[in-house]
Amino acid sequence: MDNALWRGGWATRLRIGSGLILFTFAFFHFLNIGLGLFHTDYLHGMQDGRKAVTRHGIMSVLLYAALLVHAGLALTSIAQRKTLRMPFSSALQVALGLLIPLQLISHIVQTRYAHEIYGVNDEMGYIIILMWPNSAIWMQSLLLLIVWVHGCIGLHMWLRLTRWWPKTVPYLIGVAVFIPSFALAGLLTEGRRIWSDFSDEFLRDQYIEHYNWPSPEAFQAMFSVKDNALMAFWIALGASALFYVGRKLWRRRHSVRIKYARGPEVVAEKGMTLLEISQANGVPHTALCGGKGRCTTCRVIVEDGADLLPPPSDVEARSLAAVGASAQTRLACQIRPTEPVTVFRVFRPDGGRHRGHASQGQERQLAVLFLDMRGFTARTTGQLPYDIVFLLNRFFDAIVPAITHDGGVVDKYMGDGLLAVFEKADAASSARAGLKAVIDISHALDRFNQQLEAEGSPRIRIGMGLHLGDLVLGEIGAAGHASRTIIGDAVNVASRLESETKALGVELLVSDELLQAADVEINSDDIRLFQLRGVTQPVPALPVTCASDLGQPVHRQEHISSG
Repeated sequence: MDNALWRGGWATRLRIGSGLILFTFAFFHFLNIGLGLFHTDYLHGMQDGRKAVTRHGIMSVLLYAALLVHAGLALTSIAQRKTLRMPFSSALQVALGLLIPLQLISHIVQTRYAHEIYGVNDEMGYIIILMWPNSAIWMQSLLLLIVWVHGCIGLHMWLRLTRWWPKTVPYLIGVAVFIPSFALAGLLTEGRRIWSDFSDEFLRDQYIEHYNWPSPEAFQAMFSVKDNALMAFWIALGASALFYVGRKLWRRRHSVRIKYARGPEVVAEKGMTLLEISQANGVPHTALCGGKGRCTTCRVIVEDGADLLPPPSDVEARSLAAVGASAQTRLACQIRPTEPVTVFRVFRPDGGRHRGHASQGQERQLAVLFLDMRGFTARTTGQLPYDIVFLLNRFFDAIVPAITHDGGVVDKYMGDGLLAVFEKADAASSARAGLKAVIDISHALDRFNQQLEAEGSPRIRIGMGLHLGDLVLGEIGAAGHASRTIIGDAVNVASRLESETKALGVELLVSDELLQAADVEINSDDIRLFQLRGVTQPVPALPVTCASDLGQPVHRQEHISSG
């Protein structure tokens, strides 16, 4: 299992673990109910099997401990929140979670409690007769849906950290819809059947004896237990709300006032960054890098109170120096005001709210390929424009499938060249895909050149630069007319490497950084240092006369093991 799934403190891990236990119980419980759609014997047979597991001493303690821990941690998290602002999915999950005890407590009292205290045979038929045909059946059906949706949201929020989850979501959505539908269908089918039997006076007496039906006094006692349990829940919820309000009032006494030029004035807790304050109070504030100090889009001009802020950290100072910012300019994601300040947001996102998430940019470490056709100008001098376009399209038709087949995407075409990126799950996969692509391109070009020679046309030569580095993927352009593209130093390095292939007379220059990420064994004597224009540090790279000569690269791990 991905270690990222269990990151966090003990409270987070307890919440995840207890939630998984409860979700597993609900999953099999709902499947059990759904078997009523086929036959009563199937329904009761599975219920007997479930009870043998869940009502075993150890499993019972584990199950009810998970229930109490999960509920307790939920109330604690509400009490400790700094703000009730949250994404819709999180708010929905919290709201559904708070609704569950209102019906679940009654269900537990009338089943497990009745079985343990009064010896009731709490088979599914007993539960259905209790609810049928009054409003209780609809309330318990609603409980089923609430529990299932609450659990599915929690499962999605947890497993979205994995690489495989997004690929399986489309299939699991069908399962998520099927389970509650199946359970409700089984409940209605079994309910109609058993209520028909119970309406028969002779069969009713047999059912009452079989289930050891509770006496009126027992029912009254169970109603009292249910009311007391609900009261305890309301008290716990009220205590959480009071704690939240109390902490909020305390924070207000230890708060700071922020005034936004051409915007609102807010009061926020000390210790938060200005960007966190903006987000907590619903103040639009651009922050493309997510508040990491890696961009300056969240920068503000401090109009009043600048002298009360601590000096910029190294990270903030470097970012501000890169854009030649004034002394009064600070990054909202880096400053933590402790005294009142007035700030002006340099970039306001108000006018671009309709733009997609991709416009915010995504930072990745990926392989980038720059490819250019050699001698294109001399080759096409005197040719008709239509002939030039025809040649270029044939050329790209020949080599681009080698890129896309290996998981690459052509970011843009630039006359007789192109820029491609290999958007894989991690840097190593992207590097390996880039290497395989340049080998396949070389083979594809050989086949295309054979066609050209058969037509009496000269062969085409190319130069390629392949590098692995940090990129930002995002939409660039005016709102409504932006296209997805990549920017970053890695693109410049790949372009400069491709330019160097012309002077060297080689087909490919691949950076050592990419070779290391792909775990390819290369003789260090073959690596050369290149001082590239516009790149501050020399770039070590491997010149390759013909990319197809790379064959299948030997991975370092394989090389070591074979030795």
